[in-house]
Amino acid sequence: MRSNGPVTVSVCLLLAGLLSLVVINLASCRPREKARLEAEHEHDPVGEQPIEPLPLTFDFDAARAELGEVLFGDRRLSGDGKVACTDCHRQNHGWADDQAHSRASDRPDSPVNVPTMYNVRYLYKLSWNGKFDTLESHIDALMKNPKVMASSWEIASRHLAELPSYRQRFANVFPDGLTPSNVRQAILAYERSLVTPNAPFDQYLRGDAQAVSAEVKHGYAMFKSYGCSSCHQGMAIGGNVFERFGVLRDFFADRGHFDAADLGRFNVTQREQDRFVFRVPSLRNVALTAPYFHDGSAATLEDAVRAMASYQLGRDLDEQDQAALVAFLRSLTGEYRGRPP
Repeated sequence: MRSNGPVTVSVCLLLAGLLSLVVINLASCRPREKARLEAEHEHDPVGEQPIEPLPLTFDFDAARAELGEVLFGDRRLSGDGKVACTDCHRQNHGWADDQAHSRASDRPDSPVNVPTMYNVRYLYKLSWNGKFDTLESHIDALMKNPKVMASSWEIASRHLAELPSYRQRFANVFPDGLTPSNVRQAILAYERSLVTPNAPFDQYLRGDAQAVSAEVKHGYAMFKSYGCSSCHQGMAIGGNVFERFGVLRDFFADRGHFDAADLGRFNVTQREQDRFVFRVPSLRNVALTAPYFHDGSAATLEDAVRAMASYQLGRDLDEQDQAALVAFLRSLTGEYRGRPP
C-alpha cells in the first residue's frame, strides 16, 4: 500500500497557513471596526436630541435634605420600628434593590421590583403603574401601607420625639421644630436632592466629543434609529410616558406565568387598553440597578437590552449591536455629590 505522507503533510501545511490567515484577519477586525465607528461619529453634531443632560445645579433645601437623609435610614418611621426606607432602596445599589422583590422585616415581598430613587424629581409619575402623580402622594401612601411602613406621620413624629437629639435637629432646621409635617418635608427634600448630573453622555451632549467612546456613540445612534428614544427621552431618559410591555411579542406568554402586578396601569384605571401597560422607567444610572423590569426578570443589562429589542422592537440583536447599546447605557451613570454614585 502506497504512503500518502507527502500529500498529508502538504494539506496540513496548507490548512495551517489558511488558519493563520483567519486568525490574523480576526485579530485585525476589532481595530478596524473601532476605527470605522470612530470615523463614523468623529464629527457628530450634537444639536437637538431626544434626551437632555441633567442640570449641573438645582434648587433644594440643603439643611432639610441633610435631616431627611438621616430619617430615610431610620426604622422609627415605621409603625413597628422594623422597616426603614433603606431596607428597599439601597444606597450601594443605585438606591434600588438588588433583589427582584424586596424583603423587609415582617412584611410580604414587594409585588414589583423596587425602582431607583435617583432623579425622582424629574419623573412624570411614580411607581410602575403610575399610580402617584407626585412625590407627596407617593410617600404618604407608603407610610400608610400596612405592607410597607404601616405607620403615619403622627406616629413617626412621636417615635422620633423620644430622642432629644432629633428634637434639637428639627429645631435647628424648622422654626416650629419636630412636627408630623416637618418629618414629611425633610424626607421629601432629601428625595428631591438625589440628582446625578454630569454623566459621560451628558458631557457629550454639552459638546465634549471625547467624553464617550465611538462604541457609545454607535450605541446611541442605534438607540435613536431603532425607536428606543420614542419612549426613553427627556432629562430622565424615561419616566414620562406609558407603554405596553410586549408590543411585538408576548412577554408574559414566554415567561410562563402571570401575576396581578403584571396588569400594570390597568390596576389603576381599570381600562382594558391599560392591561400590561407600565410607566417607562428612567435609564439614568441603569447600570447600577439590576435586576430589571417590573418583575425583576432580567438579571443583567445585557439580558434587559436583548429582551427589550425582542419584545418591544421585534429585533434580534447580534453581539456587537448589543454591546454598543449596553455601552451607551453605561455612559448614563452620573455623579452624586461630585462622585460616582
